[in-house]
Formats: sequence, C-alpha cells, structure tokens
Amino acid sequence: MAHYLDPKNDLTFKRVFGEHKHLCMSLINSMLPLENPIVSIEYQTGELIPELTDVLRNTIVDVRCTDSVGRQFIVEMQMYWSESFKSRVLLNASKAYVMQLDKAEDFELLQPVYALTFVNDKFDKSPEMATEYYHYYKIVNIKNTEKQIEGLEFLFVELPKFKPQNRAEKKLHELWLRFLTEINENTREAPKELLDNELTREAVGYMEKAAYTKEQLEVYDNRKIAAMTERSALKDAKKEGIKEGIKEGIKEGITITALNMLKAGMPLENICKYTGLSKQQIDKLNSNL
Repeated sequence: MAHYLDPKNDLTFKRVFGEHKHLCMSLINSMLPLENPIVSIEYQTGELIPELTDVLRNTIVDVRCTDSVGRQFIVEMQMYWSESFKSRVLLNASKAYVMQLDKAEDFELLQPVYALTFVNDKFDKSPEMATEYYHYYKIVNIKNTEKQIEGLEFLFVELPKFKPQNRAEKKLHELWLRFLTEINENTREAPKELLDNELTREAVGYMEKAAYTKEQLEVYDNRKIAAMTERSALKDAKKEGIKEGIKEGIKEGITITALNMLKAGMPLENICKYTGLSKQQIDKLNSNL
C-alpha cells in the first residue's frame, strides 16, 4: 500500500511543477482562461524580490516560467494566508513585467504576466463567497469591465473551498485541484480518477514516499516544520493584535465615558468610582476640555 507526501510542500511542489514542464503547462492551461493555451515553456531562475525576512518566508513556494511567445507565469503555493501576501503577489508580478524592459525595444513588445496562486487557507470569508474558491482579477474599467489594461492578471485559488463536481468541460482543472487537495500524508490509496489520467497519474507517482531518499525526506520534514512554526507565529501575532486592540478599545471607551461625566458636572469622586481612573488622570482630561 503506497504512502504519499503532500504536494503543497516546497520540496514536492517543485518536484512536480518545477522539474516537469509538461505537468506545469497542464496545470496553468487548466487554471487560467487563456485565449491561446501554452504550448511550451522555459523555467526562469532567480528571485524577483529579496529573500523574505518575516513570517512568510517558509510558507510560499513558487515556480516561474515563460512560454514560447514571451508570456510569463508565476505559479505559487501559499500555505497560510496573510493580508500582506496580496502585496507580495502584486510586487512579484509587477517586477516580472518591468524586467522585460531589459530586452524589449518597445512598450508594445511587452508580454503579459500571470500570477497563479494556490492558497491552502480561506481568505475570503464573506457569506456571499462561502463556496467560491476561484478568484480572477484583471485591470479593468469599473464602468465597463470589457475595457482592460493588459499586462497583469491574477488568479487566487482557495484550496479548502474546492469541491469536485466532475465537470467534463473542466476535467483537468478539477483533477489538478483534487491532486493538490486529496493527496497528502494521510492518503493510503490515490483516487481512481487521478490514476486514470496520465498526467495526474505521473504527478501522483512523484508523491510516493518511496521515491525520495532519506536526505530528501529530512528536507521535506524540516520545511513542513518551518511552515507550521510560521503559521503558529502568524496566529500568535493575530491574537496579540486582537488582544491589544481590545485593550485600546476599552481604554478609549473609559476615557470617553469620563469626559462625558465631566461635561455633565458629575463629582470627581463618582467619576473615579465608575471609571477606575485616578484623580490625576481625570484632572488631566479636565484640563484638555
């Protein structure tokens, strides 16, 4: 019985989509609504922005490539959502677009950049988007969305919201998302639908634990632990921010209450009793009225 690794991990994601061009092309073509599908790609190396030093540095996995006509694709796996991540995606895509000026002789020769981001977390929790996992953005005229400034396009896929519907017209779209969501360390038997397709069957094969050396498995575990540690750091930071926000809110509320009492002419002793503020603090508030 096969034992699998998680394709969302840095090591495994790059093993599948950063080393096998045909699998990367299939993933991109199945996700992005491209008028002209990709027919060939070349991988790009080098960082678009400096190495991250905050809590996001181990939660992001990316693969960059350029197709035969010069279009650029940035494929990323974001393990845990942070609001600052949106800015990073925008910065990465924008820099990739600007960097073309080194080779292009005319603005008209600049090719579009597509940022395809898989998020292993829910970030749009509004009721109307409770089941919407596919979020596609373009630069459009707000009064006429048919009018577009071409150059940058963004797709965010919320993996936890994805539910297979077995749509024939979106077969590969759903198979790749099932690969990313259903193959993990708890999987003992890969779904038949993934094994019936030659592309996803090949990808599943790269997830078999037996295909990795002891050293590679140590790297896999270390990156998994690093990502989990950073997720805890993000949660702790969020909790601390909420806690501090509550404290500030209570403090502000007490201050406003004390000011209203002063304006109403209540005795100093009563204001101290009901707000918990000292006479010195109330005197200071009174001097600012």
